[in-house]
Amino acid sequence: MSIRLAEGVWPTMVTPFTEDNEIDYPALGKAIEWYIDKGVAGLFAVCQSSEMFFLSLEERVQLAAFVKEKARGRVPVIASGHIGDTFEDQVKELRAIAETGIDALVLLTNRLAAEDESDAVWQANLERLLQELPESVPLGFYECPYPYKRLISPEMLKWCADTGRFQFLKDTSCDVDNMKAKLEAIQGTGLNIYNANSATLLETIKLGITGYSGVMANFHPELYVWLMRNAQTSPEKAEELSDFLSLASFIERQLYPVNAKYYLMLEGVFNGIHTRSKSHHDFTATNRLEVEQLQRISAKYIQSI
Repeated sequence: MSIRLAEGVWPTMVTPFTEDNEIDYPALGKAIEWYIDKGVAGLFAVCQSSEMFFLSLEERVQLAAFVKEKARGRVPVIASGHIGDTFEDQVKELRAIAETGIDALVLLTNRLAAEDESDAVWQANLERLLQELPESVPLGFYECPYPYKRLISPEMLKWCADTGRFQFLKDTSCDVDNMKAKLEAIQGTGLNIYNANSATLLETIKLGITGYSGVMANFHPELYVWLMRNAQTSPEKAEELSDFLSLASFIERQLYPVNAKYYLMLEGVFNGIHTRSKSHHDFTATNRLEVEQLQRISAKYIQSI
């Protein structure tokens, strides 16, 4: 496991679909180029933003393989696809995703135990799963909000880091103190934390967070790239940008990921907003106007940095 996942911005990629409800691979190829041109550090494919709960195993595998191939080593690619309920299904899907050649395989924290089960059960299930996964593939965690959010405790995170197999955590706690405790727990290990929340990002950068991996990197990733690179050297400008990014992230409460697909249409990347997880017919004229306004304001910020 010689690879180390880079510091910076890791978009949770959205999946384009054709009007026939198939993955639009030409549009996905354009999206990969768009993300890389914006300066991202890596790509998180086959995640909740990718609508992985609405993809067959074959589609999840093909999606991971396509992103890895088209990235051509310019940035590392990580993927999850970890949606199975049974242990046997999880082993099957995770092995299949790992075989695509991705740079790290991401496990969902909520797939390892039921909501009412203890950390002891969670750890026992993880130990069992680790025995079935190839040791040559680095691992990560995603505190996915669906079907329920399970935040990994600092103590459990340290145990995982000490195995030497984990390098990535997408943290969705939206809590600076929680992330601080996690950072302290894994200090000196090979595991890095990527904040998914815009409002807390600047404060956690100051604490030593490794990067950003949130849905807003599907809208204006270059602004997050700038913040990650310049927060320490340009604190006043970083604070002003952070305020904007925090307010802009309210767009997440709109019809996501349909709105992200519309933004990418405005960018000339996607061809449509067809989505499996939500009805794109519910995306109103006002919703479109709000996304158009966000794109215009974002463009002004991009020109100023």
